[in-house]
Amino acid sequence: MKIKFGKRIIGEKDSCIIIAEAGVNHNNDINKAKELIRKAAKAGADAIKFQHYSAGKLVTKTAPRFWDWDGEEKKDGTQYDSYSILGKLPNEAFYELFDYCKEHGIEFLSTPFDEENADFLDELGVKAYKIASCDLTNIPFLKYVAKKNKPMFLATGTSNIGEIHEALNAIKSTGNNQIVLLHCTLCYPTKFEDVNLRMMQTMKQIFKEHPIGLSDHSLGIEVPIAAAALGAKVIEKHYTIDKKLKLSADHWLSVDDTELKQLVDGVKNVLSSLGDNVKQKIACEDLTFKYARRSLVANKDIPKGTKLTEALITCKRPGTGVAPKFYDVFLGKVTTKDIKEDELLDWSHITKN
Repeated sequence: MKIKFGKRIIGEKDSCIIIAEAGVNHNNDINKAKELIRKAAKAGADAIKFQHYSAGKLVTKTAPRFWDWDGEEKKDGTQYDSYSILGKLPNEAFYELFDYCKEHGIEFLSTPFDEENADFLDELGVKAYKIASCDLTNIPFLKYVAKKNKPMFLATGTSNIGEIHEALNAIKSTGNNQIVLLHCTLCYPTKFEDVNLRMMQTMKQIFKEHPIGLSDHSLGIEVPIAAAALGAKVIEKHYTIDKKLKLSADHWLSVDDTELKQLVDGVKNVLSSLGDNVKQKIACEDLTFKYARRSLVANKDIPKGTKLTEALITCKRPGTGVAPKFYDVFLGKVTTKDIKEDELLDWSHITKN
């Protein structure tokens, strides 16, 4: 299946959409949000994704944190304590940021965590929705968003195959089949040994009609580039303008704009290197085909009428003469003319019998 997302098509051969996951790394500052947009666009990302939530609708006031970051204002606080100081940009600011994305040629995307914010994003004009792993089993919410009939990027962290089927069935029950599945490991950060990129291949086999991608929480850019090589159609990566910023626990484990550019370039290079599955000489190998291969060569001066032996024949570059695979054919043959040392042997040099 191919899914239209802004000016891009998800699911095309050898293509991969790069989403810079800014989340709430704007730190409630519209100027930082604009800088995130501007630098992500310059780095070559296709989309930048924010988050829309209300702390009171997302978590109870006693929900324990599932991350460990020593920059928290309340060291022994709850999820509510963390989320209540983030995501404070007013909706009015996002109208400006949405237009700012248009100006810089990058798609605006966001993750809603409740119906009210999903409605706001729809009003804003988003081309698609990202659904977080934590809401994969939130069936009523999946159906609510699906009814808006826009593409949905569905992260699958902590889930099993049965739960993914349930989520897909819920979304499809609304008539919406525009779903991209993102393999994900919901650990911050994810250790390399926990990434399990081969799961993408399993998902491709099971969910054949849906594009498969990666929502990555590992450090660095190696994993996303490897995912592109394995066929990921979408890659989402946490992104910040400064890893040392406070408030959000996402800053330190994100890539900055320099690394984002390296990631984008790396993915493009990998995709361009995939080629096809045909093994044959290609145009750039024309000279090496001629001059890097070897040919049968006279190892010394050989008079006419000489019976060729191993001592008289060697194999040297260039490859414009008789191929070495005919070495045994030349052995024992009698020369029909004088041959100079280092001269490429030719079929006319030997008798036909």
